[in-house]
Amino acid sequence: MTAPPTTPDGRYIVVRGRLWRATNPDLSSADREALVGRLMAGRRAVARARADKDPNALAAARGEVEAAKVGLGERGPVWWSDGVPDLNRHMARNTPYGPWFAALEPPDGRVTT
Repeated sequence: MTAPPTTPDGRYIVVRGRLWRATNPDLSSADREALVGRLMAGRRAVARARADKDPNALAAARGEVEAAKVGLGERGPVWWSDGVPDLNRHMARNTPYGPWFAALEPPDGRVTT
């Protein structure tokens, strides 16, 4: 599996044509590692809660995932400070990244990432 493309400014990754905010590159390796560990633990807890059909555990686990994502900079306030608006979850082709993204698409027009 290859890594998804990253916008030239490093703010987003592109998955199936949609922009997703990238992790804050200014996080220390230790902080990033701790937050990714928390994220993965939260995702495992979500899976367990779903399997157990436990709505309270599911809500708590989703809260852990959200907190980790905010800590990583993937959700919540943007991690850049130049005032550029957040385009998280927008289709890349409908944003200022459109021309860059179009150059990545295969000639048949199918989006593969």
